[in-house]
Amino acid sequence: MKHFLTLDDITHFQDAVAEAQALKKNPFANENLGRHKTLGMLFFNPSLRTRLSTQKAAQHLGIHTMVMNFSNEAWALEFENGTKMNGLRSEHIKEAAAVVSKYCDMVAIRAFASLNDKVKDEGEEVLNKFAEYASIPVINMESATAHPLQAFADAITIKEHSTKKRPKIVLTWAPHPKALPHAVANSFVRMVKNLEADFVIAQPEGYQLNAAITGNTPLVYNQEEALEGADFVYAKNWCSYTEYGKILRTDDEWMLTSEKMKHTNDAMFMHCLPVRRNIVVADGVLDHPNSLVIEQANNRTYAAQWVLKKLLQNG
Repeated sequence: MKHFLTLDDITHFQDAVAEAQALKKNPFANENLGRHKTLGMLFFNPSLRTRLSTQKAAQHLGIHTMVMNFSNEAWALEFENGTKMNGLRSEHIKEAAAVVSKYCDMVAIRAFASLNDKVKDEGEEVLNKFAEYASIPVINMESATAHPLQAFADAITIKEHSTKKRPKIVLTWAPHPKALPHAVANSFVRMVKNLEADFVIAQPEGYQLNAAITGNTPLVYNQEEALEGADFVYAKNWCSYTEYGKILRTDDEWMLTSEKMKHTNDAMFMHCLPVRRNIVVADGVLDHPNSLVIEQANNRTYAAQWVLKKLLQNG
């Protein structure tokens, strides 16, 4: 594995999940593997779980971390080649990535979608330009279209709590006052395809995800119908894909409630956090013993630790 940009960089997914679970049981087993190594963490957008869990994962391996918030601590970057840099952008990605490569042994990047330009967002400019010009491994801490560390942690969580060989997993759209990107949902869909599960996506009309990602996954436009017999329910908002970046509805009809969860098979509830209570999901669901949101957040450490360990072992 040269970089960790998407879940496709994990070649044996089930083995990776098992190895991450082993790390969770003994997180300091490789505490000298990263001795004298440095992980640079570049944040173009805010973070709580991703930043802290990745730093903790690095510490478990003996890796030093350096953190920079690009939004207010760095020069504005230019990504286009051949441009005359007479505007507000003071540094080109070619130099920035090369310099970071001298200071760090690995670099992790968080850069969200703009939700203004679908083509540009799907081009993953920030992540791919760093991967092109850096001479060190690049790790995706959430990009315009993917959040593989979250999905990897979600897989660990499902594996830990599944009581069936083939559970029913439902990804359901939920309301939100802001337009949110597709990254978490995209990576969750890709992840579940690596599991043995019955998988359904529930969303209102107009909120279908990119068909190139969902493929032949059943799409259901009635939330309660989708929830019937579910073993895991993952609630997440995303903006419209066809009318890119737009919010098509603001009502609370799709908020996940305790009453709706009665349609499930006493399902476990999942969400990536942060979550807006009583907008996305009702208190009764979020505070229920079947809520796995804190354990998902905890598993973020071991997902990141597996990635860092693999990149170190690959040299």
